[in-house]
Amino acid sequence: MTAETDYPDVVPMTGWGRTAPTLACVVRPRSYEEAAASVRACGPRGSIARGLGRAYGDAAQNAGGTVLDMTGLDRIRSIDAGRGLVECDAGVSLHRLMEVLLPLGWFVPVTPGTRYVTVGGAIGADIHGKNHHVSGSFARHVRSLRLLTADGTVRTLAPGTELFDATAGGMGLTGVILSAVLELLPVETSLMTVDTERATDLDDLMARLTATDHHHRYSVAWIDLLARGAATGRAVLTRGDHAPYDTLPLRARRTARAFRPRSLPAAPSYVPEGLLGRTAVGLFNELWYRKAPRRSVGRLQRLSAFFHPLDGVPHWNRIYGRGGFVQYQFVVGHGQEDALRQVVRRIARRGCPSFLAVLKRFGEGDPGWLSFPMPGWTLALDIPTGLSGLGAFLDELDEVVAGAGGRVYLAKDSRLRPELLATMYPRLADFRALRARLDPHGVFRSDLSRRLGL
Repeated sequence: MTAETDYPDVVPMTGWGRTAPTLACVVRPRSYEEAAASVRACGPRGSIARGLGRAYGDAAQNAGGTVLDMTGLDRIRSIDAGRGLVECDAGVSLHRLMEVLLPLGWFVPVTPGTRYVTVGGAIGADIHGKNHHVSGSFARHVRSLRLLTADGTVRTLAPGTELFDATAGGMGLTGVILSAVLELLPVETSLMTVDTERATDLDDLMARLTATDHHHRYSVAWIDLLARGAATGRAVLTRGDHAPYDTLPLRARRTARAFRPRSLPAAPSYVPEGLLGRTAVGLFNELWYRKAPRRSVGRLQRLSAFFHPLDGVPHWNRIYGRGGFVQYQFVVGHGQEDALRQVVRRIARRGCPSFLAVLKRFGEGDPGWLSFPMPGWTLALDIPTGLSGLGAFLDELDEVVAGAGGRVYLAKDSRLRPELLATMYPRLADFRALRARLDPHGVFRSDLSRRLGL
């Protein structure tokens, strides 16, 4: 390897869910030239780019091969504060962008539930957030990107081109994203105005989301997946918008654009297995639902608390114990609400102990060939791996989702059966054909790509 590295030659690696550990040679390029040299020297097991390791499954792992840790490429190259554009390296995190851009009156156009993801990872997974019904996915706001392809060429890609659309959501398999130009969202403050209300069941929740989503930029619901009977799918619905400056109390105006995330103590390195069982999670869910206001309007909240509450707890993924957890996220289209109801009822009957379950409503899909969002309903939940029969149970849910024309999110997957992939992603054949043409020797590979035949 010619690129510098801060790691031993071979290191253990997992996704954020801490499942499927593997070993890989990790290199940390600090220039585009070093990245290209690393790709050329990657060997027969190929190479895959990795950011901050927040993909839940095996998308950024490459057992026996090379992994490029892109966090050394972390320069913000230029900011156009007049037009709201930033050019940055792929290893820059959304956290860093917020630190730099919020004082200038700009915010990232899309953020997931963590700000500790890189720009390259955000494009590779075409991440979505609470504002998908308004703003779409991350790649929709990319003006251009630079991609290192398997032949060593660095190409500048524009939206609407074949390679751009294959790269957006392509899980790093078309090449290494080196940099991007992003279009930003203007904001006046770093605070949010937040409305909160309870929904009594799943149908009540979907009705509220359908009727009011268009009134707010951001919308998400925490859902109690252990509730059964008449309360099945009960939820706490939260909607928000960036607070205008003139609505702030005078004491808050002095620091209107300050970005000061709070941090709690790190999760312990060892958590006893079974601590998050059905009884404990059921009690948590009951308390969380009961403490939520029946209706609250216009409450001011820190931006970090609204978007990234779990980022305040370092290593929160440890709370599931040494076995880790599976994050299962799927989407089904409008008109397929019965499939969503069926999945929620099955999860409730099965007693899956998930206290981190969210339901959102997606808007129009984006052109990425393997992008996850489509118009409809998306549910995400965390499940400890120690749950008996978990694999077979999730296979059953996959069948319901695929039968309804839906799909699972590849950035969070670690166990999908490959035979369902083409049903879920209609552009899969095009993606495979482009990969075969652009990378005939399989330079870019990952555990995900081998498992699913991408």
